Amino acid sequence: MLKLNFKPFFSTIPNKLKIPIVSFSISSSLQSQPPTVRQNVSLNKLPTTTNSLSSPPPPTSAYIHLPFCRKRCHYCDFTIVALGSSSSNQFNDEDDPRITNYVQLLCREIKATKPISNDNPPLQTIFFGGGTPSLVPPKLVSSIINMLKEKFGVCSNAEISIEMDPGTFDDVKMKELLELGVNRVSLGVQAFQEDMLRKCGRAHGLKEVHDAIEIVKSCGLENWSLDLISSLPHQTTEMWEESMELTIQASPTHVSVYDLQVEQGTKFGSLYTPGEFPLPSDTQSAEFYKMASKTLCNAGYEHYEISSYCKKGYKCKHNVTYWQNRSFYAFGLGSASFLGGVRFSRPKKMKEYTGYVQDLENGLVLDNHSTGLVDTKDMAIDVVMLSLRTAAGLNLRSFGESFGSSLVLTLCKAFKPYVESGHVIALDEKRNSFSADELIALLSNEGKIEEMVAVMRLSDPDGFLLSNELISSAFAAIAP
Repeated sequence: MLKLNFKPFFSTIPNKLKIPIVSFSISSSLQSQPPTVRQNVSLNKLPTTTNSLSSPPPPTSAYIHLPFCRKRCHYCDFTIVALGSSSSNQFNDEDDPRITNYVQLLCREIKATKPISNDNPPLQTIFFGGGTPSLVPPKLVSSIINMLKEKFGVCSNAEISIEMDPGTFDDVKMKELLELGVNRVSLGVQAFQEDMLRKCGRAHGLKEVHDAIEIVKSCGLENWSLDLISSLPHQTTEMWEESMELTIQASPTHVSVYDLQVEQGTKFGSLYTPGEFPLPSDTQSAEFYKMASKTLCNAGYEHYEISSYCKKGYKCKHNVTYWQNRSFYAFGLGSASFLGGVRFSRPKKMKEYTGYVQDLENGLVLDNHSTGLVDTKDMAIDVVMLSLRTAAGLNLRSFGESFGSSLVLTLCKAFKPYVESGHVIALDEKRNSFSADELIALLSNEGKIEEMVAVMRLSDPDGFLLSNELISSAFAAIAP
C-alpha cells in the first residue's frame, strides 16, 4: 500500500494510485554516467483546484475509502484506522462498532452528495480502497453498494474492485463478496519472502499469501491483481527474481509493481535513508524495475502504465479513469474526488470527517465542482503528467485542440533531446515512430509538427525510469 499504488489521486487520487517510481537524473543519463539520485514523481504537487476548459463528462466512477487495518505497516503513511490484530475474527460477520459506525457515516456522505448533473449516467466502476477493505464484513460492503445504486445507479456490468490482504478473508467471505457484485480483487501480497514481510511490518506471512491466492483462484475469479513492492530493505536481486517467478506461477490477470518510497513520519522514515544500505541503491532499484518489466512482458503481460501490467482485456478500468483525467466521485475519510475539473479532499481525521458529513447534510459545504474557474496551465500539466505515465502516451491532437497548437510545438521542442536519447518516442497516427533526425526536420517546419506527430510517449523501461525529470521538463515548458 505504497504511494505507488493507486487510491484516489494527487491529493485527490486514491492513495494507492499515488505511484511514485524510481527516477534518475536525465542529465546523468544523457552523459551515459551511472545515475546517482532517486527522485519520485509526487502526485501531491499537482494543482488541487483546476477546472477543465469545457464542461467535462459527468463521472461514472466512485472511489470508496475503507481505512481499517490490523496494524500500520512500516512504510505506510496513508489515512488508516488500526484495529489491532486481535480485534475480532476477520473471517466472520462479528461487528466491530468502529467499522459499523464508519460505514454508516460513509453512507450518509453518499446520500447527502448531489449528483453532478440531473442526467448523471450510472457508475461504471467502483473501487474499495484502504486500508484493508477485506476486513469489512460483506454485509456492510453490501450496504455501501446499495447506497451507491440508490443515489447514482450502477451499471449491470460495472467493474467493482476491492483491495484484500492475505489473512483477512476465507473462501466464505470471498464468495459472499462475489455474490454482492464484486468482480475484481487487488491482492496485497507485497513480497514472497517471510523475512521481507516481517521487516515491512505486514500482518500476514507467506502461508497466508499462498492460501489467499488459492482462495481467489478456487472461487473462479479471473479478474484479479497481485501487488508487489520493490526496493525494500535488504531486498536482493535473487529475492526479486523469485517474487517475479512466483507471481507468474500464480497467474493473476493483472500485476502492480510499486517502488518503495520512504515517507517521513513512518517507521521506515525514522530508520532508513533512500539509496543507502540496507535499502537498495538507485542502480539496484532501477534493475528491479527493468527486471519486472522484462519478465512480466515476456510472460504475456502488457505494461500499460508505469506500475501496472495486465493480460489482454484486464486493465483496471477504474484506474484508467485516473490516467485519462476523467471525473470521479470519492467518499470516505481522507478521500479525494475530481468533479467539474476541481479536486477536493475530505478531512483525514475522523472527528473532522464526521463534522464534514454533518455540514454536507445541512447544506453548509460549498459546491466545489461548480465554481466555473479555469486554469489552463494547471489543466494542461495534469493531462501531460497522467498521459505520460501510460504506454498510450500523450495524444497531441486532442491536447492541441484543448490547449492550442503552440503548446504542442513547445512540448515537442522540450522533448527533442529526450527523443535523441531514446527516453521519449514520437509517433504518428498509426503509432509508427519518428527518428530523432525526422523529428528535428519537422521542428524546422513548425506547420508539420501538429500534422505529422500524433503522440508522445515515454520508452519502456528507460523512459519510465526517468519519468520524474521528463515530466518536470514538460511542466517547465508549459509554465516557465
